[in-house]
Amino acid sequence: MSQLFRRKIYSDTDTSTGLLRVLGVWDIVFFGIAAIIGAGSFSSLGEAVFRGGPGVILLYLICGFACGFTALCYAEFASRIPTAGSAYTYAYASFGELIAWVIGWALIMEYSFGNIYVAFSWSDYFTSFLGRLGMHIPDYLTCSYTEARKAVQYGSENKELLNAWKTAPLIGSLKFIVDIPALVINGLITWLCYVGVKESKNFNNSLVILKLGVIILVILVGFAYINTENWTPVSPTTGTPSFMPNGFAGVMSAVSGVFFAYIGFDALSVLSEETKDPQKTLPKGMIISLVLCTVIYIALTLVLTGMVDYKKFDGVGDPLSFIFEKTNANVAWMELVVSFVAIVAITTVLLVFQMGQPRIWYAMSRDGLMPARFQKVHPKYKTPSYATIVTGIVVGIPILFTDKTFILDFTSIGTIFAFVLVCAGVLMLPAKEKIKGRFHLPYVNGKIIFPVIFIGGLLAFYQWQPEFFDNLMNWSDPNEGEFRASIFFFIIINLILCIVAFIKNLSLIPLIGLSSCLYLLTGMSHENWFWFGMWFLIGMVIYFCYGYKNSKLGKELKDS
Repeated sequence: MSQLFRRKIYSDTDTSTGLLRVLGVWDIVFFGIAAIIGAGSFSSLGEAVFRGGPGVILLYLICGFACGFTALCYAEFASRIPTAGSAYTYAYASFGELIAWVIGWALIMEYSFGNIYVAFSWSDYFTSFLGRLGMHIPDYLTCSYTEARKAVQYGSENKELLNAWKTAPLIGSLKFIVDIPALVINGLITWLCYVGVKESKNFNNSLVILKLGVIILVILVGFAYINTENWTPVSPTTGTPSFMPNGFAGVMSAVSGVFFAYIGFDALSVLSEETKDPQKTLPKGMIISLVLCTVIYIALTLVLTGMVDYKKFDGVGDPLSFIFEKTNANVAWMELVVSFVAIVAITTVLLVFQMGQPRIWYAMSRDGLMPARFQKVHPKYKTPSYATIVTGIVVGIPILFTDKTFILDFTSIGTIFAFVLVCAGVLMLPAKEKIKGRFHLPYVNGKIIFPVIFIGGLLAFYQWQPEFFDNLMNWSDPNEGEFRASIFFFIIINLILCIVAFIKNLSLIPLIGLSSCLYLLTGMSHENWFWFGMWFLIGMVIYFCYGYKNSKLGKELKDS
């Protein structure tokens, strides 16, 4: 059993000394905004608003809070592990090989399946942009089969999806519905990654400024069209105006869409050796970028929910341009501007994700956990060619039969799970000697503070929502039953953490990060957990059939 948790040891002598420390606080902030603001703000925001209503603003605050503490844990790992920073590498050093495989498998989920969602988002904005130029692609060629079928099945108000199902030609008894733009952009991006792409820092910063400029324009123009009554729509269950029309459980059901908007900040942890005075600069830059993005998301949510009834965002993949359509604010020039910039912004997100995924295959293959072919580098282009082609196939095939909602949930649960293990991993790290110029996570004894914060927060929430706790054990309720069950287990796990923190004097910052990320998991449905479990079951089969036997670390330990 101990062989499953064999750890890879890294020493300070492994640290690269050839990297220049040139990045300041605002460079880190710009990289953070570049990584965070993408498909989350331009696309998944619509799904989040539909699920949670105006009250989804609370969830942006919760996610921003959780990501802030997780960012500090990533920074601590980045200062200790001298190789390319990633949760996979960190887990290998703290938890051992089996958990490292689990994290690596989760990262494959984040990058590959995340890019499926991004491809769908790109398609939504591309087709809407063409439509505004007078070029129309048939609806059944701009969405997935599953998405159109669900729209009909659940009585969606999305006219494009309903029309796609109605007008799709038949092949035998099966309707021909396929998202052609999503497939095409996936193919083009895969080809670009195969031949190699070089990006400059100045181009990245200019793109960030362009994205921020358009988002600020959306907020300023949209503010004039706000109807404050849309912020308190009538609840379908109580029949009364409410900031949270679907209840707090409805807000938490939007956790996938909201959390997806924050995915990407963890990439900043790899910049520690290129950052000036990283002990102060890296965490400061991470936190500033997260705070700015949280403020931007809250402002966007206020504008979207104030301009348009939240129920109209069902199945809308281009919410920032949707609010300016004829049936809403009717500002044609804003539709065009937003659609065009979204296409550019989301294309770069696709490129970054599609370039990142093959490197994860490559890293796992280098450790012997994946076949050696994933290490194959193209002799001319100097790219991981085989891994790049496999990534394109892994992203492309599901586009044919899945839909945005499923992919959004699937990606988010895997990433949150990785964050949980990163925060827990920091708790397991031994104390280290402070080295000047390296980031050190401040140690605050959580022995008393964490139990006081958790139990105090629990009592405060009880005062705010007493009826929720009165029905906490009623798990059969069709609307809130799953959420109540999740909260019950969340409370039990955190009470255990309180006891362990008291006994072991655990550090407060990773404790809060761990607890916050565990809370985000309470918004996941049983379907999310089922498919998440199936994905990792497949991963375990691959690990025990191949990775465990071919592990380079395992072979080194046997030879020693």
